Amino acid sequence: MTDEAMSPLRRRMIEDMTIRKFAPKTQHDYLQRVKNFAAFLGRSPDAANFEDVRRYQLHLATSGIGVPTLNQSVATLRFFFRVTLKRHDILEHTHFIREPRKLPVVLSPDEVARLLDAAPGLKYKAALSVAYGAGLRASEVVSLKIGDIDSKRMVIRVEQGKGRKDRYVMLSPHLLELLRAWWKAARPQGWLFPGRDRVQPMTTRQLNRACHAAAQMAEINKRVSLHTLRHSFATHLLEAGVDITVVQTLLGHASLRTTAIYADVSCREERAFAARMWRT
Repeated sequence: MTDEAMSPLRRRMIEDMTIRKFAPKTQHDYLQRVKNFAAFLGRSPDAANFEDVRRYQLHLATSGIGVPTLNQSVATLRFFFRVTLKRHDILEHTHFIREPRKLPVVLSPDEVARLLDAAPGLKYKAALSVAYGAGLRASEVVSLKIGDIDSKRMVIRVEQGKGRKDRYVMLSPHLLELLRAWWKAARPQGWLFPGRDRVQPMTTRQLNRACHAAAQMAEINKRVSLHTLRHSFATHLLEAGVDITVVQTLLGHASLRTTAIYADVSCREERAFAARMWRT
């Protein structure tokens, strides 16, 4: 959309998000959600009243979408009315939904090994190995550059991860050896895992599809996604006796409560108890 064709309301919302350093994707998603709200109303969203917001939330709640998607829409509406329109009176009619707490799917070390061995090619094996071996999110894996691999300090630099924070994560000798093999085979420049055009990085969609394909080839009968490797990384560290605060730092969690869910998944205490019972 050209600047001339852009409505003053849309331009102001973009400016508000730019001031707050929202990422381009976040800005796109917020604008799309406000557009969806306007389509539901059939008129400009700045003319919405209490009942309109209530009706829209009821529409979303009964449409079958998940709680995370519903809460994302609420967050967008709260920003739109609070920041762009300065209509604080609307906020009391927007409510977040408490999401049911579910334990993440975790693979055993053997399942992880089988999945990585079944990866469709060296590039994907290296990328999936980084996701597991360093506990990275999909967006963090595809954003890695050659210079982020520090073989002298044996760390990987994650630049502007979730929450726009930099952090360092572990780099094992085995993972470094695999990354070197990938570099020697493909000689990537700039991006560690370039896309098909070698100019842009691999997309998260490509990486997730490779993960699904590898899980299928490895005959793993669990619901596996790229994030499952991150869950498995954290759980396996806790089971190995690594302090939970160290795991929190490696994962880049702002709150220890977020990391604590892996303590519920870990079988370390149960295994220790079973061992003590067996000895008696």
